[in-house]
Amino acid sequence: VQLVESGGGLVQAGGSLRLSCVASGFTLDDYAIGWFRQAPGKERERISCIAPTDGATYYVDSVKGRFTISSDSDKNTVSLKMNNVRPEDTAVYYCAGGEPPGVCVETMFYDYVMSAWGKGTLVTVSS
Repeated sequence: VQLVESGGGLVQAGGSLRLSCVASGFTLDDYAIGWFRQAPGKERERISCIAPTDGATYYVDSVKGRFTISSDSDKNTVSLKMNNVRPEDTAVYYCAGGEPPGVCVETMFYDYVMSAWGKGTLVTVSS
């Protein structure tokens, strides 16, 4: 089971960025795939998740309306489109997978539920 993130980089406030997470070794439909982030000096926080099998999604309030998560089962890929980014979005973004897909709900989508993790991709938002 492997997750590899890409797409991080430097972006100006108000701009957009798309992160991708390519999964290998398992079928997306058997998992919930989520994004977490960790800013310098802060704890890791959950951002969003998707259950590719039925398209169910969850977003934390701080990114709702700005970020969009999507999945492509043919490519075994989950993407996070980040619009109208803010300096406080600066962090290392991690892709993670957990079973079953039903954990993609507000009450269960936590890092300790995830069993597979990528190494992260850095997003820096300049003001």
